[in-house]
Amino acid sequence: MASVGPSAASSQPALPSGPAVFKTIPYAFILPEILCGTWVWILVAATSVSLPLLQGWVMYVSLTSCIISLLLLLSYLLGLHRNSENWKVLDSLYHGTTAILYMSAAVLQANATINSEFRFDTPLNYQLNCAASFFAFLTTFLYILHAFSIYYQ
Repeated sequence: MASVGPSAASSQPALPSGPAVFKTIPYAFILPEILCGTWVWILVAATSVSLPLLQGWVMYVSLTSCIISLLLLLSYLLGLHRNSENWKVLDSLYHGTTAILYMSAAVLQANATINSEFRFDTPLNYQLNCAASFFAFLTTFLYILHAFSIYYQ
């Protein structure tokens, strides 16, 4: 006699808890998002900020995103989600919104980099701005990957 069980179409993959977070896509993207985002605000803070309005937004987005992503990672590690389907929606909305905000910050940082080249700043300041732009676009890409992969999961 065949065993009766839930069909494959109705079973949803469980949300990871504990160390399994680091082995499961898209949740494994959270730690690189935090690390790259941390590099963004460290590099921007290390420059002599010549355009405070532009780079202030970059600092705000990167710092806020790092803190919220760290809290999200901790909640996954501690299992606070309790395998709720609403948690996936919250995660997808957060990462989608953050990807949009990070894209705006990355473009503004690239603009600040271009302006710092033409202001005859020190070469170190220009290189720090270039590195901050690179990590801002990389972090944007990670947030986009996370948002789409959780959405299509």
